[in-house]
Amino acid sequence: MGIIKVENIRLFSHHGCLKEETKIGSEYRVDLKVEANLQKSSKTDKLTDTVDYVFLNRIIKEEMGIPSHLLETVAKRILNRIFKEDKLVKKATVWVSKLNPPIGGDVEKVTIKMTDKRKK
Repeated sequence: MGIIKVENIRLFSHHGCLKEETKIGSEYRVDLKVEANLQKSSKTDKLTDTVDYVFLNRIIKEEMGIPSHLLETVAKRILNRIFKEDKLVKKATVWVSKLNPPIGGDVEKVTIKMTDKRKK
């Protein structure tokens, strides 16, 4: 087993429960960790034998581009796509952070973390 991380993906998106949030948009940060068997790719040196982090980044960008009220919804969509589109991933954790959230205080970010495993 091995771990691949894609960290500090910075995006501008339109998520939130307030009308202004979805209209104006704000800055987000996404971090992802996936677990997969990396033994074969370590021997073959072939991209087709591993989890492509360019592919992971594309899924994050596409799912973050779909407005949602809750960050939990976005995180679950990201995880669902990863498991659906890459059979090598056994477990994944995603962190979705809203930077400078409009919650009436000096808050750097709010983050949700969600983990899922491949169903047998």
